[in-house]
Amino acid sequence: MTQAQWAAVMGEAPSGRFRGPRLPVDSVSWDAAQEFCHRLDEKTGRPYRLPGEAEWEYACRAGTTTPFACGDTITTELVNYNGQFIYAPGALASPLDPKELYRHVSTEVGSFPPNPFGLCDMHGNLWEWCLDPWHESYRGAPPDGRAWEAGGHKSLRVLRGGSWHGTPDVCCSAVRLKLLHGDGDDFCGFRVALEG
Repeated sequence: MTQAQWAAVMGEAPSGRFRGPRLPVDSVSWDAAQEFCHRLDEKTGRPYRLPGEAEWEYACRAGTTTPFACGDTITTELVNYNGQFIYAPGALASPLDPKELYRHVSTEVGSFPPNPFGLCDMHGNLWEWCLDPWHESYRGAPPDGRAWEAGGHKSLRVLRGGSWHGTPDVCCSAVRLKLLHGDGDDFCGFRVALEG
């Protein structure tokens, strides 16, 4: 969601340091993202919600089996992340190849190539809230990909995708982050899913 989209539904965007209508809305808590979806429902008469964690990963992978939808690694020409580090498969990020770029800011939505499903910014830029509460593992998750709303830690919610200041290893399709549902920072954003 861009700051312009947020403003059209909610009024002024909560974004702190980074301002611009095409920049992603940041500093959004899970609670605020839920409220956005509720108001968007009312405004459009259509059922919007946060994507479930399994839905988010499916959309991010876009039919691929590699760590990133674009392949086995990423560069700062493909994804907005902390370019002071390079991706080392199976290990933590290692110090940078000096040719990479660290922008220190979020970038306009759609600044990088889309994945095979046509979705932009699934890796990097901002961590994105998912509907699901935090579960320590996938054991017991719904087999059909629905959001796993039963059980888990209700005060903690899942974010996916990495961010502008994260290392490349946390931008992998499978990496998960948990935060308190009321927290939001300049690395937290979201996208919506339309039901049915």
